[in-house]
Amino acid sequence: MQTVQRKPGSKIGSRIGLAVFTFLFVFMIVAPFVWLLLAAFKEGKELYSMPVQIFPSSFNLQNFSDAFTVQPLMSYILNSIVVAVLGTVLIIIIASLVSFALARTHIKGKRLVLLMLLSISLLPPVTILNPIYLMMSNLKMMNTTYGLAFVLVAIELPTAAWYLMSFFQTIPDALEESAMIDGANVVTIFCRILMPLVAPGVFTVSIMTFIAVWNNYLFASVLNPTKKARTVTVALTMYAGETTTPWNTIAAAAIVACVPLVIMVLICQKRIVSGMVDGAVKG
Repeated sequence: MQTVQRKPGSKIGSRIGLAVFTFLFVFMIVAPFVWLLLAAFKEGKELYSMPVQIFPSSFNLQNFSDAFTVQPLMSYILNSIVVAVLGTVLIIIIASLVSFALARTHIKGKRLVLLMLLSISLLPPVTILNPIYLMMSNLKMMNTTYGLAFVLVAIELPTAAWYLMSFFQTIPDALEESAMIDGANVVTIFCRILMPLVAPGVFTVSIMTFIAVWNNYLFASVLNPTKKARTVTVALTMYAGETTTPWNTIAAAAIVACVPLVIMVLICQKRIVSGMVDGAVKG
């Protein structure tokens, strides 16, 4: 069978095309964040100057100082940390149990449960906002960080369980059978054998869940409208006045709000990629 050799010119052209596509793709993702960072150091008049002024005339920290003085930004960040940590821990614990049960049990209606999980995760959150608001109001859990965390657990749980189930399905049943022969019960098998094996997947889902809970705006703005329980995503809308909107101060506050997520992703990026690759290869 005769092999077709590609000409050197076609290889160079494909590489150039791939490089251009990669550059445009990265530029579309990075450009808004770079513009936000530059706006955080600009004065108000520089944001509306014509022609457009890309770089600020001087890199001062006044906007960052205003972000903390105009609004109690640090208090809002602490509220977001409490909600995100509590919500993520509960989601991972419950989702691990649910995904283990769905992956290892053979019961009637299992496919229906999976379809319901997927359907719930695809449901627009605004459609269930009203009943959740009434329920939280009747339970006296409005304007509480733990109340908001419980709601976000219910919202993000189906997606987390769906992802984790694929990791449990990659583990062969022979491991559990061998452990049962040695006298291990279900709890021991789950905690000491299966969980260490799916740890990369659990870690990846934890990071994704933490980011989703941290960035939630809809439920945080409706369920926690008061200053004492407000999260940082809602706080970014509080800087606007009746007549003016200090976009440079809002940009500085947004940068501060992104710092915890950026640091966490940079520190954990190897484990995140490892978990995603393991799930893709084994799945």
